Amino acid sequence: MADSIPLNPVRKNSKRNPYYNSARRSRYSLEDEPSNLDEMPLMMSEEGFENDESDYQTLPRARVNQRQRGLGWFLLGGWKVLCGSCCDCLAHVFRRKKELKARTVWLGCPEKCEEKYPKNGIKNQKYNIFTFVPGVLYQQFKFFLNLYFLVVACSQFVPSLKIGYLYTYWAPLGFVLAVTVVREAVDEARRYQRDKEMNSQLYSKLTVRGKIQVKSSDIQVGDLIIVEKNQRIPADMIFLRTSEKTGSCFIRTDQLDGETDWKLKVAVGCTQRLPAVGDLFSISAYVYAQRPQLDIHSFEGNFTREDTDPQIHESLSIENTLWASTVVASGTVIGVVIYTGKETRSVLNTSYAKNKVGLLDLELNRLTKALFLAQVVLSVVMVALQGFVGPWFRNLFRFIVLFSYIIPISLRVNLDMGKSAYGWMIMKDENIPGTVVRTSTIPEELGRLVYLLTDKTGTLTQNEMIFKRLHLGTVSYGTDTMDEIQSHIIQSYAQVSSQPSNSSTSGSTPSRKTQTSAPKVRKSVSSRIHEAVKAIALCHNVTPVYESHTSVNGETESAEADQDFSDDNRTYQASSPDEVALVRWTESVGLTLVNRDLTSLQLKTPSGQILSYHILQIFPFTSESKRMGIIVREESTGDITFYMKGADVAMASIVQYNDWLEEECGNMAREGLRTLVVAKKSLSEEQYQDFENRYNQAKLSIHDRTLKVAAVVESLEREMELLCLTGVEDQLQADVRPTLELLRNAGIKIWMLTGDKLETATCIAKSSHLVSRNQDIHVFRPVSNRGEAHLELNAFRRKHDCALVISGDSLEVCLRYYEHEFVELACQCPAVVCCRCSPTQKAHIVTLLQQHTANRTCAIGDGGNDVSMIQAAHCGIGIEGKEGKQASLAADFSITQFKHIGRLLMVHGRNSYKRSAALGQFVMHRGMIISTMQAVFSSIFFFASVPLYQGFLMVGYATIYTMFPVFSLVLDQDVKPEMALLYPELYKDLTKGRSLSFKTFLIWVLISIYQVDVFPWAPPGGILMYGAMLLFESEFVHVVAISFTALILTELLMVALTIRTWHWLMVVAEFFSLGCYLASLAFLNEYFDLSFITTWPFLWKVSAITLVSCLPLYIIKYLKRKFSPPSYSKLSS
Repeated sequence: MADSIPLNPVRKNSKRNPYYNSARRSRYSLEDEPSNLDEMPLMMSEEGFENDESDYQTLPRARVNQRQRGLGWFLLGGWKVLCGSCCDCLAHVFRRKKELKARTVWLGCPEKCEEKYPKNGIKNQKYNIFTFVPGVLYQQFKFFLNLYFLVVACSQFVPSLKIGYLYTYWAPLGFVLAVTVVREAVDEARRYQRDKEMNSQLYSKLTVRGKIQVKSSDIQVGDLIIVEKNQRIPADMIFLRTSEKTGSCFIRTDQLDGETDWKLKVAVGCTQRLPAVGDLFSISAYVYAQRPQLDIHSFEGNFTREDTDPQIHESLSIENTLWASTVVASGTVIGVVIYTGKETRSVLNTSYAKNKVGLLDLELNRLTKALFLAQVVLSVVMVALQGFVGPWFRNLFRFIVLFSYIIPISLRVNLDMGKSAYGWMIMKDENIPGTVVRTSTIPEELGRLVYLLTDKTGTLTQNEMIFKRLHLGTVSYGTDTMDEIQSHIIQSYAQVSSQPSNSSTSGSTPSRKTQTSAPKVRKSVSSRIHEAVKAIALCHNVTPVYESHTSVNGETESAEADQDFSDDNRTYQASSPDEVALVRWTESVGLTLVNRDLTSLQLKTPSGQILSYHILQIFPFTSESKRMGIIVREESTGDITFYMKGADVAMASIVQYNDWLEEECGNMAREGLRTLVVAKKSLSEEQYQDFENRYNQAKLSIHDRTLKVAAVVESLEREMELLCLTGVEDQLQADVRPTLELLRNAGIKIWMLTGDKLETATCIAKSSHLVSRNQDIHVFRPVSNRGEAHLELNAFRRKHDCALVISGDSLEVCLRYYEHEFVELACQCPAVVCCRCSPTQKAHIVTLLQQHTANRTCAIGDGGNDVSMIQAAHCGIGIEGKEGKQASLAADFSITQFKHIGRLLMVHGRNSYKRSAALGQFVMHRGMIISTMQAVFSSIFFFASVPLYQGFLMVGYATIYTMFPVFSLVLDQDVKPEMALLYPELYKDLTKGRSLSFKTFLIWVLISIYQVDVFPWAPPGGILMYGAMLLFESEFVHVVAISFTALILTELLMVALTIRTWHWLMVVAEFFSLGCYLASLAFLNEYFDLSFITTWPFLWKVSAITLVSCLPLYIIKYLKRKFSPPSYSKLSS
């Protein structure tokens, strides 16, 4: 039984309990002790898993160490978890979701609906008019830093706790909140405007009185909506009628599933056959639709017409549906709305935007908690040294407020302004034009990424297929020799057209038959090219479409008959861009597909002759068969030919023996070309009739219909004549290969998540060098149950340093049973390709990586199907491309080309993180130095809770005196942009988070207190205060003047010490701040003795203290740069 297999989470330092040792105790018992994937039984047969599938829940899952929830847990963040849980519960109560149910929808009668269904409006706003202010305030004060400032500011309303002026506490806090509220309000207004544009789009609605115009948001379940060509479908509908005479139309689904291949949709037969559109109201009919669900690739329903005897019933499937957010590509369609608003497939597959918080902000939040703890300890020490006399509890709180500058509110102000500056720099960078920063709170995340999850279509590729190679076995033709093929085609059809003129029409059939029986003799190159091109022109699912110049049906048909086949506006529609590329290529060499319907197709030769073929059977491409086939009868000769094309792995065993196919397929694959093998088989009338009888019989069988049909088709697929091998290139976006190589060298692991087919995804992974040339690729075979997943995971585990390719269905099975094990193995791969992924699966994969690795993730895409993934990632990047702006608008950063991501991460990501780390540390240093001075002052003056600097001195210290030089650190850079791009390996250091950590924080604290360390940026709190105490003359006011002036000068010199690359604005900021301080001395007679500060003793004492404070630090910095330089300085030199 499957339960006997102890496939448990991988854990470090776990005791190994081999599978066969555990069998001694109980062969079929579960092991509670953790075991490694190494213990998976490698030779277990599949029969062992067939017994019981229902009890997989009993298997040990990935177990997370449960922390014991106590007081420590509550204080260290448990309160936030509990508050969040309570809020979620309340939200669930007030927004209780209505259960989704199946429904009966009457055509054109919304009033007959049994239930009230959601409005069809699009709503991407986070707040409404009532929740905006509470919501924004909650988002701000859920962080300890802001909550702390709020409590301290509120304490100043209590007279016994008041330390200084109210404005010194409330002005900075009010400024921070005002900036945040304004920014959120602007973002909300933009979202509202975008939603309003979408909801105001007008559509034609059919009523008994005729057509009326309705807004998209006013559409209801049961409405009959007319959608024109190139118009977005506003809600999920059942396809009732089309202007196309075939009763079918094509739609573009790129905003839903990411595939730019057009999908063929078929109208309901009963309504398509009605003489006029108005007759839809003369019949009594309804649609039964299943309940709304996530799956965009399936649908079950029924169409019933009641006013006939007997009633007409038609089953409805996915081919009868028109999902919202898709676009009509051909004709005009009429549909009945079955799902609206929140119940549509596109909305169900879209996750809601979350408020993203950067890792740097979380780290600073943790550091402020540590600072607060130090502040409380210092206050307790002060009160203890007082002897806990008098109202000691009040004194304790006064000390806490007194030392509150140890956590400066200017930290938040400076960081927020810095983030805005980084965003402005990104948007103004001429090397990445068109880049837009939509979320200004997380630019530092660009410098911390470990996983990049990318879409394929439109992101890595342009989705433009170009025919590159035709190989006939003995001769190969490339793009530069296509004219030879064209001359061969012209020559061969000139000969064929001259034959009927020399012989009777009745004689043409036998002459062709002798020609087709001759291939035993070696054919000429010309005839082989002719056969190959004809096969490519016939074996496909492409439909030519002509832009008609009139909307009247009769005129359109006659126009088609005339323009038949010379219209320059001809376009091709197909479910695969590969097929369109092949048909376009046959047109370029002289054989043009000019007309096609469900039963026939027509080709035009170079001389203008029309060749008509009757389509007898079509065998569509499936991911299992990896091939497609078609049986056609040439009308002029009656010849029946079976053509087939497919992947080389599927076709190798079908075609006649040859010695070149495998080698040439490998050569083309290495060039990044998508290969197709083309073959044919001539059938006699008797052979075809026998096949048709068996095929129809198999299609009518009730049991194992699919297997029986496949078996009948396979009876034809034997000893087929190999005609040619084709190579088609999916053009990559500009500079994709060097960009991916740059990201790989930077230590970023790249996963490709696509809704495309496995073969296509694998080919692009090779051609884009996502998988390097010398790497193996492990294709995870399809699995459907736990046993198969177990065996396949074992096979995958034995592979080393190979890229993984897996389909969405197999991924779903693996994650259901072996989530932890699968993610553990996949994360060890240099590259991972997930194909056939739904939008929800993409977002789920991002979430899994975040949970299992705790590393920062980035998602990049360009379609509506990528929105969920982009919003789930720590950092979302949207590309504004052919698939619209949906991903671009939902992303945190928007770029115009994939290649721009290299500079965005290596240069701007690096600078944003390094600058914010330096800025954060320096602002904390600025708070710690003044708190250290306050502690020294209080300890000297009998532990009195009296402020050293009052009123404007404290406000000026954090603003005009030091703000500009400190903020100028946002212009600093340790490495030039060219160097960062040339050596992407420098990026790896950023992901370790060494620029801002508890280690650097502790060093800063120790230096602030003791000023004894080799760290280059020592905040000299002790020197300033003790120096002033030693040098001041009897009056207290001199202590304030000497220490405060030395403090300002020291801060300005410390900024200069911190800077690595000077900018002219930094120099201006330094001198401007110094000038402001010197000018303000004239107005600070309340705090300073003006007669004393103009004397020489004051000047030399301030200079001496400043020199002692800063000179050793400059010497230490010089020595450190000389004897232990950082890696980037080695490159710079």
